[in-house]
Amino acid sequence: MRRNDKSSLLFVLIFLLILSVTFSIMSVEARKHHTKKSKPRPHKHQKDKHGPEPEPDSRFPSPAPAPLPRYGFYNRTKSSIFDVLSFGAKGDGVSDDTKALIAAWKAACRVAGATVEIPSEFKFLIKPITLQGPCMPNLVLQIDGTLLAPPKVGSWPKSSLFQWINFKWLHNFTIQGNGIVDGQGFEWWGGSQSNSIQLYFVTSHWQKKSKHIPEMKPTALRFYASYNVTVRDIKINNSPLCHLKFDSSGGIKVKNIHISSPENSPNTDGIHLQNTKDVEIQHSDIACGCSNVHIHHISCGPGHGISLGGLGKDKSVACVSDIVVEKISLQNTLAGVRIKTWQGGIGSVKNVSFSSIQVWDVKVPIIIDQYYCDKHLCNNQTGAVAISGVEFNQIIGTYSVQPIHLACSNSVPCSDVDLIDIQLKPSSKYQSFQQALCWNSYGKSQAPLVPSSIDYCLRRDSGSVKRIARSHEHMC
Repeated sequence: MRRNDKSSLLFVLIFLLILSVTFSIMSVEARKHHTKKSKPRPHKHQKDKHGPEPEPDSRFPSPAPAPLPRYGFYNRTKSSIFDVLSFGAKGDGVSDDTKALIAAWKAACRVAGATVEIPSEFKFLIKPITLQGPCMPNLVLQIDGTLLAPPKVGSWPKSSLFQWINFKWLHNFTIQGNGIVDGQGFEWWGGSQSNSIQLYFVTSHWQKKSKHIPEMKPTALRFYASYNVTVRDIKINNSPLCHLKFDSSGGIKVKNIHISSPENSPNTDGIHLQNTKDVEIQHSDIACGCSNVHIHHISCGPGHGISLGGLGKDKSVACVSDIVVEKISLQNTLAGVRIKTWQGGIGSVKNVSFSSIQVWDVKVPIIIDQYYCDKHLCNNQTGAVAISGVEFNQIIGTYSVQPIHLACSNSVPCSDVDLIDIQLKPSSKYQSFQQALCWNSYGKSQAPLVPSSIDYCLRRDSGSVKRIARSHEHMC
């Protein structure tokens, strides 16, 4: 009887053990099933390009307050380095490595603090692409090798002539490294070079133009609708057009980059800003137009100098304000500091300061040009972007053609222009200098002024000119 009792007790214990294990397995499977069902799907970007992204699932910790894509869980323990070689890139400068770069980008975009690596000692041929977000925060593009644009004009798709590499919808993003971004723009420039300078629009041009070269030429690197972006330390060379452009963006920092192209390559601006605010640029070449921009400690030359514009092309609206350019050195450039606008434009340029500018053998150190034209001939138009509140302070050095060139519109004169401590002497290396040109410009001057003719450059404003300028500001 006891033996039967023991057998019965053993059977009950075994039954309870099996029941417990079965329940545990079912519980685990249920949790897995629940997790799988609740895992959010990758967010598909809506057509509204500027609208905020949806907030992440409240059950998952948000890595940053900025709107982010909903990628769900990611493995925090795996490497955050995404080397393009690991995604199939050859790095021989001949093979097309575009797909490998896109694959590395998409993988890194899902990981906070990730780095897309362009390794040193390799050259990667990249066709026109868009690298877009939104991505997880603090994404880095580490360029230690060389990125090469297609060298032949005919190999560029007609739909991709606006830019080479386009960065879109990014927040908290950095490009850095010791590498090179080479636009290989020599064929785009075409024809034979000319060192001539057109005094009414101060630009170099190419005498001959190959018929197969499109009117539109690509910018090397372009940022669109991106915020808190840093670009530092890299080299950008030989872009077909502008080297670095920020469009409809903000919170931009550009540090210690080197931009280089031949002296007479046409319209190869260093940095171009469009509809962009809160910008700091230092130790870089620059051509820009926007608001709240601080540019300082820049060394330029050879090249085109530092320009705001050209603005108002094709009767477009231009709004540029609160620009500070200071502590700049320029050597053997076409222009020193310049504001250039197209005839027929709308809007205003106001509150601009150029100070502590050192020039050596610069063709024309000080320029305001409301007749800008990048062709041999442009039609005269009555409208113009209004220019007011511009200060040139402590511009010192030597010129090779003309000390100052203020060519303001007949219908919309320049107003509140200040010339303070201007000391410009003809270079000993050149001959056949031209007198300062001042046309329809109003403001005041303050000694010392060299040459002395600058003292008579500006006309006194009776008040009517300021009213004209203010009437154009409402367009902004």
